This record gives sequence, structure tokens and C-alpha cells, in this order.
Amino acid sequence: MTTTVPLIYSFPEFFGVAEAVADHIISAQNQTLYNTLDPQQIELIKQDRLKRPNLLSSSSTVSINRDNSHSAINIKKEKKKKADARFKIAISGGSLIKILHQGLLPREDAIEWDKWDIYFADERLVPFESPDSNYGQAKREIFDLIQSETKPRIFHIDESLIDDPQECADDYEKVLINNFARKDSVKLPMFDLLLLGCAPDGHIASLFPNHGEQLREKLAWCMPVSKAPSGPENRITLSIPVICHAARVTFVVEGLTKAPIIRIIMERPEKGLPSSIVNEGAAGRVSWFVDDDALNDLYDITKKKYKYLSIADPCNS
Repeated sequence: MTTTVPLIYSFPEFFGVAEAVADHIISAQNQTLYNTLDPQQIELIKQDRLKRPNLLSSSSTVSINRDNSHSAINIKKEKKKKADARFKIAISGGSLIKILHQGLLPREDAIEWDKWDIYFADERLVPFESPDSNYGQAKREIFDLIQSETKPRIFHIDESLIDDPQECADDYEKVLINNFARKDSVKLPMFDLLLLGCAPDGHIASLFPNHGEQLREKLAWCMPVSKAPSGPENRITLSIPVICHAARVTFVVEGLTKAPIIRIIMERPEKGLPSSIVNEGAAGRVSWFVDDDALNDLYDITKKKYKYLSIADPCNS
């Protein structure tokens, strides 16, 4: 077994995975934006912000006792910081997009799209109209179907750079630096949630099992990928350190074709598959949402029942 066992939530079918992942994402959103999952507390915070939209603006005047000035200012700064919070999420492509389509779109009443910043854990360097484009697939199956008047901010690659993997990776890294390190010097960006799938060959994002040099990369945030063994050859991908630095790392895997690789990931960490590395590197912050088919080859594994936190449990509906 893997030396660091992640949380593994298993469901009888695809739709169960989609609903639970939606709840997981919405819970991460609420924890990030409001520091609570209590719906009554969240509603009170929203109402308070509506009543005081200019709270802590640079032109506001603050009357405070001299002795308590520093603590009062710090509290107000903290409230202002929370009011301006963004939910920073990174996603990959493939079957994960279908699960997000199935789970998120029916739950738009609980999603605050206007506070979302969406990034991509990897991208295939093809035109956006190609079925192989992660952004293109997400646009067609999620973004274009959002009913809300408010929309998320979406950060995708520069389509004009798809013929040069290194330049494309450098450009996307600059986007990350601008958004995560504009004011502060940070070693790595921190996503509030990073969602990944896992292919039958064991690759996650565009990190492939036999690309050892990339799996050992310590400094780069975003890397070019050439000669990928499956699918489009040229890609970019977030690095292992960036993935492991996320506040929450979530794998979403379904299907009987994934069962053999899931067994190796969980039982043979010494094989050094990318997801096994993440299980160890982000220990305590990793969750797996899988259907029963994907666990078909695992016999000695502890599965947990998923507890719904932000939407109604469909089993109780």
C-alpha cells in the first residue's frame, strides 16, 4: 500500500461521483470565500457586504481608540482581504470535464462564478476548436452553458503560441506569476483546489510516468512537454511542486479501464507514478473520488463514505 494513504471516496456509478465532486468543489469555494461552511453564516456575511460595499475602501475614515488602533486596523484589513477573496481552481481535461459538466451545472445556485479564477493544470497545444483542447472542451461543455449572469475569470494559454511549447509554457508561467506573486514574493502559487484525472497509462495533467526529468523538476511552475506518448505530442503542464502546493488536491477517476493503474498507484508507490508522488508530496490534502469500477483490482483498501457538506445528499432526497 502507499505509505501515505489518501482519502478515497467510492461510488457505485459515474453520476454519484459527479454529485459528490460538485459538493466538494462548492465546499472548497465556501471555505475559501467565507471561512465557513455554515449556510446561515455565509448568508449573514453576504448581507453584511451588501450593506457596506465600500467597507475599508482607501478613502474611508476610521474612528478608533488610540490603544486599540493597531488591532482594529488589522481586523479591518483582514475583513477587507476576505471580502476581496477569489476562489482559485485549476482543472485538467478529459473525462474530468464531463464529470464537472454533470455535477456543477445543476448546482449553479450554490456557485459564485464571479469569484472564481479558473486555470488549467495542463493543455494540449492544439487550436481551441480541436476536441483535444482542454480549454476548448471546458468552454463547450461548461463555460458556454453557465446560466448565471456572472461569469468566472478564465486563464488559458495564448493560442497563438501553440507551435512553440517552451514559449507557451513560459507565457503561461508569466500569467501565474502575475496573478499569484504580483504583490508578494512567493516560491510557488497556491491554488485553493486542484482537480486532476488519471489516465490508464498513469499520467496526470501532462506529467507522464517515464518523463523522469520533468517529474524531478523543482523550480519551474509550468513546463513544456514534447513527444508525449499518447494524444497530442506537444503540451504544457504544471509541475509536481505546484500541484503538491495546492491547498486541496483532488483526483477524479472513473471506469474499469483505470482499475489496473489505480492498483499500482495505491499498492506500489515505489514505482514512482506521478499520482503516487502527489499522494506523498501533498499528504493530508489529497482526496480521490472514484467509481467502484476503478477500484475493481484493489482488495485491501479503506473506502470512506462521502459526507455532503454544501448541497443535499442525493441519497436522502
